[in-house]
Parts: sequence; structure tokens; C-alpha cells
Amino acid sequence: MTDITTLEAELSAAVDAAPDAQALEALRVSALGKSGSISDLLKSLGGMSPDERREMGPKINGLRDLIQGKIAARKAALEAAELDAKLAAEQVDLSLPPPPRRKGGVHPTMQVMDEMIAVFAEMGFGVAEGPDIETDFNNFTALNFPPKHPAREMHDTFFLPEDPRGERKVLRTHTSPVQVRVMHRVNEQLPSWIANGQEPPIRVIVPGRTFRKDSDQTHTPMFHQIEGLVIDRGIHMGHLKWTLETFIAKFFETSNVTTRFRPHHFPFTEPSAEMDVRCDRSGGEVKIGQGDDWLEILGCGMVHPNVLRNCGLDPDVWQGFAFGAGVDRLGVLKYGMPDLRDMFASDVRWLEHYGFSAFAAPNPATGLS
Repeated sequence: MTDITTLEAELSAAVDAAPDAQALEALRVSALGKSGSISDLLKSLGGMSPDERREMGPKINGLRDLIQGKIAARKAALEAAELDAKLAAEQVDLSLPPPPRRKGGVHPTMQVMDEMIAVFAEMGFGVAEGPDIETDFNNFTALNFPPKHPAREMHDTFFLPEDPRGERKVLRTHTSPVQVRVMHRVNEQLPSWIANGQEPPIRVIVPGRTFRKDSDQTHTPMFHQIEGLVIDRGIHMGHLKWTLETFIAKFFETSNVTTRFRPHHFPFTEPSAEMDVRCDRSGGEVKIGQGDDWLEILGCGMVHPNVLRNCGLDPDVWQGFAFGAGVDRLGVLKYGMPDLRDMFASDVRWLEHYGFSAFAAPNPATGLS
């Protein structure tokens, strides 16, 4: 009895004084392990008389249960203290601003292209698309480029290796081949349209990538164009002028648009023209709709009769106009970007500065963000 009382006092004091989980585990093994002090007392019950077992058994088992409970309680207390210390050391000051989150945005080229498409859509233009790799016929021949035209040379155009038929396809130098595809498709469907009393005009824009061997501050080997094509009866230069002036006013968000058309030459239009818009270049910026300077914006003209014939349309019945503008270049002008090449440099800092939020409020001029 005295031994059990003394052992209980010693073990209880040791449990209460255990400084950490490792010391507590060592104490548990020394008391309750295979060769522990309480385990030895339990083993001694086998050598006692029945009367002694009846007296000592409950006392020894009671000691075991008591020490087990104390060890469990001490272990929980040590774990709670350890967690409190860890939380105190790793606390977060919620009054500080959160670290910046890197987020995506709309690339300026895609933003500008969407704005241009939205403006032309209001004027009734549909969108047509075509492949980046084109045949020589669609890219040059159908568009009235003569066999020895400089654009067909290696220093201007990216040619692909010959295919099994000996044909060398090209990376399209403009999106005009899509106009050829559209006119061919319309020519195939025209008889059935006429038979049903339908003669819908062609009124499409063609946005997309184009490729030329050119690289400087205002040119890149890969760039984006948007071209327009209108084919109908009785089309003339007045329709072309109104369409382009309306587009410029809407795109640059100004009603004060003054343009001039200078004679030019394109193989696929006749007459052809370069369109300039009045602007102000002072202060290192280009401001459309004011000033006394002129800025070339795009090329345009009436569709050449040979192009209509090459696409199966009768030029004595159908007339039309076409125009083409650089998407990236118009974006540089509208949003004040100093170098066209930055559009394709993949500099995250530049993209964060000039990029557009996909969730911004709509622009009242275009209806786009």
C-alpha cells in the first residue's frame, strides 16, 4: 500500500513536470511500458494469494488508469501550448494590403481588332476568314499581280517548299485572298440566288494575320490587317469615301474627320488611292481630327475588273470597292504606343501597361470594353 501510494505521488509529479512531448513519452514507457514500474506491479499479481489479489488488484489497476489519464491530459496541454506558440510566431497582420495578383488581360491588337469589327458590323459588314497559308493564285494571280511583280520575289514574300505537285504556297502577304475566296463562293451560289429573286451584295471585312519580310519601327514580319470588300450593282468611289470616313470617325471617337485621297497604284484596284486623315503631331502625339498635318491611314480603290473576272463575276454587271488597313498600326495611333514592334515583344510590363481589362465597362463609342 505504501509502495503504491509513493509510486503514484512520484509518477504524478513527473507527469506534471514533463517539459515536452518527448519527455512525456519516455515517462509513459518507464511507467506503462513492457518493463515499466506499473507493469511490474501487474505482473506480481500472479504470485499473490487470492486474498492479496482481491486487495491489491483494484489498487494497481486504479494506479494504471490514473497515470494513463494524467499522461493523456498532459499531452493535450503540451500540444495546445505548442500550437499557441506557433500561431503567435506565424500571425498575419490583416491590416496590410495583399500582395499583387498577376492577372491576364486583352492584348491591344485583339482589342483594336474587336473595335474595328464592331464599327463595321454597325454598317452591315460580315466577317470572313481564311487560311494563313495560301496558293499563289489566290494571293497573287487572282488579284491581278503580273508574273514578274516585285511582291512575288523572295525578298518580299515567305515561300514554302514545293509540294508534291511542284507548287510553292506562300504565307499570305495580305488578307485579300479571302476576298477572292468569298467572290468565288458567291459566284457559285449566284445562279440559285437570282433564280430565287435574291441578289445579296458582298459586304465583308477580313481580319487576320499577314506576313512580309519587313522589320523596323513601323513594320514587323508578322502583323494584322483588316480588309473590306463591297460588291454590288452601281457601286462607286462615293460609297467608298463615306464608308471610310464613317469608320475613321467612329474608331477614333471624333466627329471632326477630314480626309484626302491621293492617287496610288495597287494591282487589284483601279482607280487606287491612299487615304490620309488630318491630324496634329505636336507634343509627341498624333491627334486625329485636329491640326494641319496629314497622316496616311490605309489603301483603297475600286475593285479591278480583272479581279472580278478572275473570280467569275461580270464587271459589266458588278462593281465594288476594297480597302485595307493595318490593325496594329491603327492601334499604335489610337493608344499612343511608340513602337509597333512592342506589340509582339511579349514584354509583360508593356502588356500590363497597354493591355485592356476583359471586365472593364463598355466603351460608349464602340460598345466594347
